[in-house]
Amino acid sequence: MAKVRIRLWSVNVLHLNQVAEQIVDHARKLGIRISGPIPLPTKRMVVPVLVPPHGEGTKVYEKWEMRIHKRLIDVEADEKFMRQIMRIRVPDDVYIEIEVLK
Repeated sequence: MAKVRIRLWSVNVLHLNQVAEQIVDHARKLGIRISGPIPLPTKRMVVPVLVPPHGEGTKVYEKWEMRIHKRLIDVEADEKFMRQIMRIRVPDDVYIEIEVLK
């Protein structure tokens, strides 16, 4: 069995947790050792935007924020498990990276 590291990230934490739970459920059904999902620190991206003044006045900034949530799952996977992972329906706003470790 190969060790597989699955990284998930999204701006929508609900969709991210649903996909992570589906992966964990598949692993438990097959009796595979699993570690995770481990929540990684949330990355905050803040963009200050200048609000155009209406007349005379001071400069006013609006701040837009986007949060990127991340999860990490380590699995000792076999071919059957990898095929089941490929069948999971993943929303458009959830990104998955699968890395095979030795």
